[in-house]
Amino acid sequence: MSAFRLKVFESVARNLSFTKSSRELFISQPAISKHIQELETQYRTRLFERMGNRISLTESGQLLMEHAQRILDEYARLEYEMNLLHDEHCGTLRLGASTTIAQYVLPPLLARFIEKFPNVSISLLNGNSEEVERALQEHRIDLGMVEGNIRQANLKYSSFMKDELVAVVNAQHAAWKDRDEVALEDLKSIPLVLRERGSGTLDVLVAALAQHNIRLSDLNVQMYLGSTESIKLFLRNSNAMAIVSIRSICEELYMGRFKVVDIPDLEMGREFDYVELHGDEGGMARLFMDFAHRHKTKL
Repeated sequence: MSAFRLKVFESVARNLSFTKSSRELFISQPAISKHIQELETQYRTRLFERMGNRISLTESGQLLMEHAQRILDEYARLEYEMNLLHDEHCGTLRLGASTTIAQYVLPPLLARFIEKFPNVSISLLNGNSEEVERALQEHRIDLGMVEGNIRQANLKYSSFMKDELVAVVNAQHAAWKDRDEVALEDLKSIPLVLRERGSGTLDVLVAALAQHNIRLSDLNVQMYLGSTESIKLFLRNSNAMAIVSIRSICEELYMGRFKVVDIPDLEMGREFDYVELHGDEGGMARLFMDFAHRHKTKL
């Protein structure tokens, strides 16, 4: 069985779509079907149940998928380590990063990495922390970078850098021009716009409030939004308060559009973390982590 045929199967099994796999691998849909048929002939079993326009894995297909993911991971590691013999770095790195990291931390780091290693092809999946962790478990990415303080026992976390959440408001709005601090108890009545459930940002806020026996349901939440950029645009037209990463509002603070409001006793520090599958060592993920460690002080 060729490595490419196994890659075709893994793509179809992951996407549960011949069409999506055709686009992902840049080969025709008939070619995709031919590879799957040859695998089914080789193993004398059906790998997919076909139900109209939908497909699903059979029991045999699920077994092959488990082995295919491990074998393809080993192929990628082999390619990386063989290139090391010639002091070369080439291959593919599939990153996943939660929204704040992907938008405000990674871009300059990725630019330096690509300049240093031009033969490494990088893709970046952007989602909230929960979505990045799920993509890692489904082998859709090689390395995740997440925010927040919640940890899953079946994944391995290591520190990337520290971050802090702050309360931020529209500095131009009359409601906030002369107000630089709010009491924790007053926070319950202030209109808030927050990140969506599943985001690391919201997880940190919930944990910080719990230290003072305050629940999310006690707050006056006007809206949950799926990105920090959406929250920032909302704030520019509102008297609401948001809780966001200090890294996401540097430009707005400098321009005087937003200002940070102090909430005494509410500590909202957190870590940005790498997240990996247990047992994954070396390869492109390790190359990127080592590079990021050396350059993160410039971010």
